[in-house]
Amino acid sequence: MRIPHIVRIGALVLATTGFYTYVGQMVPQKEVQPPEDAAIGAEMTTADMVKVGRQIMSGKGLCLTCHTVGKTGALRFPDLQGVAVRAKTRVQGLSDVEYFAQSLYEPMAFVVPGFPPAMPPMNQPPFGLTDQEILCVIAALQTYGGTPTVTLQTTHHYSGKGAAAPGGTAAPDAGAAPAGEPAPAEPKKGAQLRPGGSPKLVAVHQSARLEGAVSR
Repeated sequence: MRIPHIVRIGALVLATTGFYTYVGQMVPQKEVQPPEDAAIGAEMTTADMVKVGRQIMSGKGLCLTCHTVGKTGALRFPDLQGVAVRAKTRVQGLSDVEYFAQSLYEPMAFVVPGFPPAMPPMNQPPFGLTDQEILCVIAALQTYGGTPTVTLQTTHHYSGKGAAAPGGTAAPDAGAAPAGEPAPAEPKKGAQLRPGGSPKLVAVHQSARLEGAVSR
């Protein structure tokens, strides 16, 4: 008895689907949750900040995805063991805190020789660490070969440039009028502009001239 070609194709499709369904069920299923924001309180001690900093490094910041601790050889990024000692002399004129801050806010300012310039700013998406979270990470980094000294009151060159904290206010629009001053009124059609007018007013003026030309 000859089995029709279409039946054989259907049987092959069903067999293949069943096989991959079986294999898929054998793979352990694990639900992955997004990293939780670290709870940072005003009364945190430096020791508390170290714990939170390590939590951020292994979670939200994904630092330990690329960096290692205590390994040698061909590494993707610099190993963090002893980094507290190296940070004090890595860039002339920068203390360890300032160097760590620069590495987290502006990593392209100094790239360790032999490694790629691939680290993103940690205060920007997708990480979006706040100033307080970055201070906690700095406290944790200081423990790799040194003693942590930072507190939540510690300031550095990049203070105030972290991501907005939950519930915080957004930065003002660069083109908005200063607080307490009325917004500039839109010009009337045909209004004459002095040289040096803003691009927005020039566009309005040109639009008015075109409307007048069409209506003639």
